[in-house]
Amino acid sequence: MAESKRKKGLFLLYTGNGKGKTTASLGLAIRAIGRGQRVLIIQFIKSPQRTYGEKITLDKLGIEMIQTGVGFTWTKTPEEHREALKAGWALAKEKVNSNEYDLIILDELNNALSIDKFPIDDVLPLEEVVDLIKNRHEDMHLVITGRNAKQEIIELADLVTEMTEVKHYYQDGVPAVKGIEF
Repeated sequence: MAESKRKKGLFLLYTGNGKGKTTASLGLAIRAIGRGQRVLIIQFIKSPQRTYGEKITLDKLGIEMIQTGVGFTWTKTPEEHREALKAGWALAKEKVNSNEYDLIILDELNNALSIDKFPIDDVLPLEEVVDLIKNRHEDMHLVITGRNAKQEIIELADLVTEMTEVKHYYQDGVPAVKGIEF
């Protein structure tokens, strides 16, 4: 592989209905920090009003994580979600364009883009997401996670991993487990 190819920033996409998309991206964040890279994680659905294990750990490791969401779509009004998505997307654009980071993870952005309970295209336009992916700094690695990745995003990715659920304890009535889901 030519040297110039190896230095180009990669776009990685973790999608699918199976568990592990965020977890995979967090593993990359830890690996990148270990190599002295500058890392930022922006979470689009999770709210800073709740405590998540990954946030606690990343704070201890000095990895910047910003939670811009207000929780699941059924927990707040559509307008609260729309405002959070608008603010989160503005922050993501600012940070990607700042060229301050070697790796940026946009966690659950796919989930946000696939919301159909209320309109989002005016606050989180797919065309702008595609534009940001295409026009980010050439050395920046970008990761997007979440279910229901749009075909336009899949086509741009250097790597697409689809997490497939084969078996899940939810099917046996086991609720979200502290330390596993949050």
